[in-house]
Amino acid sequence: MIELLFVVCISGEVGSSQVCEEKSLLFTDVTPMTCMMGAQPVLAKWIESHPAFTIRSWMCKPVSFIERDA
Repeated sequence: MIELLFVVCISGEVGSSQVCEEKSLLFTDVTPMTCMMGAQPVLAKWIESHPAFTIRSWMCKPVSFIERDA
C-alpha cells in the first residue's frame, strides 16, 4: 500500500498566518514510482474540491502501519 502524503494550507484573514495540516490518500494498486508520476493530477482534483487550500508539499511513500497506529 502506498500513501500520498501532502501538506495543505489555508490562509486566515489578510496579514494573518497560514494554518497547515497533513492529509493523505492511500492507494493499494500502485508502486511508489506510479504514485510519483500520477500525484499531480490527483492533487489537482483534490484542490478543485477544496479551493480554499493550497498544497505546500507532497510525497509518496510505502505505508507503515506502525507509524499509522501511533
